[in-house]
Amino acid sequence: MIAINFVKGNKKDNVTVIYTPWSNLRKDGSMVVGQVGFKDQKMVKRILVPQRENAIINRLNKTKVERTPDLKQEKEDRQKELRKRDQAAQLQRRKEEAQIAKERQEKKWQKEHAYDDLFSEENMAASNNQDRNSDWEDDFM
Repeated sequence: MIAINFVKGNKKDNVTVIYTPWSNLRKDGSMVVGQVGFKDQKMVKRILVPQRENAIINRLNKTKVERTPDLKQEKEDRQKELRKRDQAAQLQRRKEEAQIAKERQEKKWQKEHAYDDLFSEENMAASNNQDRNSDWEDDFM
């Protein structure tokens, strides 16, 4: 946009307008206030405006809206939103961990109370009287 708010740029004809992305701007400590340089000249686009067009400027000024954001409030809102997300994720993790713990507890209970291991070869051999020696009854009493 032409420097319409500056006295020199506002009254001149044949003004060159320079367009470039903000990432292409370069500023170092030796430059004067308001002066910038460019990192890559290939990204700079220059357009010559031969004559000032008041109608365009007046239309732009009518639709111009200047906002002063409350940065502190925006930061607090953002942090509140992040805290909500973190709490929701933590709650979800706790639910999943509780579900896993419950499933493990159920498997443990089933394993402890299952009858599958009751008739295993070891248990059957231990309860069999045929393989015992003759003095097992003495040990019993």
